[in-house]
Order: sequence, then C-alpha cells, then structure tokens
Amino acid sequence: MTKKFWLRCQGRTVEGLLVSYERNLCAYVNRCRHLSLSLDWVDNHFFSEDKRYIICANHGATYEPTTGECVWGPCHGAFLQAVPLKISGEKILAFCPEPEEMESL
Repeated sequence: MTKKFWLRCQGRTVEGLLVSYERNLCAYVNRCRHLSLSLDWVDNHFFSEDKRYIICANHGATYEPTTGECVWGPCHGAFLQAVPLKISGEKILAFCPEPEEMESL
C-alpha cells in the first residue's frame, strides 16, 4: 500500500510517499535519486507489477521498499530520501528530513 502526503519544510512543500510493505511502515520523499522527478506518473502508483519493489516510472530505477536502496537502474546503490515517522495511537506523524538532507532535494 502507498499513500502520498505533503509536508512544509524550510518554506518548501515536499511531497512524501508512505509505504506499508510486509508489516513495515516507511516514508520517503517522492523524488527519484537519478533525476529529481516524482517516482509516479500515475497518481499513487509506485510498485512494480509483482509488488516487490518501488519503481520510478521515468527511467525504471528500482528500490527496496523497506530501505529505499536502489537495487537496479541508473542510480544503483543510492537511497531514497527517508522521511522520519512516529506512530502515535492510530495516527502516523511524518516529520521533515534533516536540514542538510533537504539541500539535495
């Protein structure tokens, strides 16, 4: 399952991607590490056909859902920008990435 969300970080709007995969909950900035483009062409469609990987619709970069590591494609070995999460009761709270990490967006 995936769900897009938006954060206001350092005066900029950052689009995020919430991923629920094999009982793990992760969040990333919705930007490919190859080129700074959204991963999805079709809104909220992030997974490969077999539902094993997050895939960039632009150039096919393929990422592990739980780590954000690119395992195939033009940015092999790079990681999606993580978005810190906190679970509070039934709420999922997302926080801005660290300021030094925001500079690369």
